[in-house]
Amino acid sequence: MRDLDLTTLRLFVAVCETGNMARAGEQAHIVGSAISKRLAQLEDRLRTPLLVRKRHGVVPTAAGQTLLEHARGMLDGAARIERDMESYLTGARGQVRILASISTMAGPLANDVASFLKMPAHRTIQVDLEERLSPEVVSGVRDGLASLGVCWDAVGLGALQHRAYRSDHLCIVVPRGHPLASRKVVRFEETLGYEHVGVPSSSTLEVTLQRAAALSGRTLLHRIIVGNFEAALGAVRAGLAIGVVSREVADRQGASNGLRVISLADPWAERRFVLCFRDAEGLSVAAKLLSEYLGTRASITASPALRR
Repeated sequence: MRDLDLTTLRLFVAVCETGNMARAGEQAHIVGSAISKRLAQLEDRLRTPLLVRKRHGVVPTAAGQTLLEHARGMLDGAARIERDMESYLTGARGQVRILASISTMAGPLANDVASFLKMPAHRTIQVDLEERLSPEVVSGVRDGLASLGVCWDAVGLGALQHRAYRSDHLCIVVPRGHPLASRKVVRFEETLGYEHVGVPSSSTLEVTLQRAAALSGRTLLHRIIVGNFEAALGAVRAGLAIGVVSREVADRQGASNGLRVISLADPWAERRFVLCFRDAEGLSVAAKLLSEYLGTRASITASPALRR
């Protein structure tokens, strides 16, 4: 099969999103018949129908829906390439992409990157930050999707090189009036009699919590599953369940919003984060500068709770 051209894929996406070749043509400043011809050639090339013609437009087939997802990813990648190349014309000669875990994105990473970029010597550097689960951070850096990754050191790093970054402490958050609300410190095992707010099952945090529950001979009960700590706090605030979250996030949003923040006594509750990369010597100048700067933040705790 010959290479797919981006113009045809862009037109295909436009047709799927508008549901109409004429409207897609208006957006692309091309007649609908030319789009129809291109898409017919695309179907011939892929040897499968991609669109179903309806009375008032078109809808993608199952194969078309699959192509649509891939096409969007390819177009996004092409746009990223174009933007990165344009950055050299405007003097931004350093481009660094970082994949970061949910915890570090909710914590100090964005502020650390902002501090780095405010330095006069770094004014020509651009940084892309993208949130991923810790295992996805590792696989993304390993596969070359990003120069740097920031994640919990509990995840297997494989052959990746790494250096220490920051640390934080997990805690339990409960609504006011909850039976645990008067406690200052609690063991995770003591919380297992209550329903929890869960995070995605593939996350390192969820794996750790499930393992801790199993070691105590108990089961971790979930009432609701959410994608990040902010959503978890919202669920706790609504009285749906209790949750395990980053102490920094809880201190920032907890007390002022009617929540009680309780320290976890378990040793695994203190988390250390690492900055990972494929090869330190292979990093670009910009990525090396950023990784060295973030490494200097390793001794800074993420929350006053860690110093108490």
